[in-house]
Amino acid sequence: MSVHTALPTADRPAWWRRPPIRLAITVAWLLSRLPPGRIRTILLLVRRGARPATRGEAQRARTEITSLSLACAGEGCLQRSLATTLLCRMRGSWPTWCTGVRTQPFAAHAWVEVEAVPVDEDTAIAQYRRIMTVPPHHRQRV
Repeated sequence: MSVHTALPTADRPAWWRRPPIRLAITVAWLLSRLPPGRIRTILLLVRRGARPATRGEAQRARTEITSLSLACAGEGCLQRSLATTLLCRMRGSWPTWCTGVRTQPFAAHAWVEVEAVPVDEDTAIAQYRRIMTVPPHHRQRV
């Protein structure tokens, strides 16, 4: 049995805004194929020079990602969180990228946060223990 799902067309960004969103989705798909340590290393490099994202920036990026990708709108939490983070970075900001696990029943999840608050996640996210995070880069000023 299969379930057919379609993305709502009313929420889609204008066609001229779609290329960077699609690029973020594609790069996120490629990154999601890598081992976790390699993903973290790449994100640590990519975040340099970005300011911390606001809640509105992260929500907008996540909404745009899920409006163009069926995988990201569904169960693809790793690709969705990576794409959201990368789209924010393309716009000059960086949310905190997180992965975590819960034990009863076991599940893994990936999400983004702004100021330690998950962005557009279900309240069940509180059951997850953070395993890996890539927060915004804080520069030391002398």
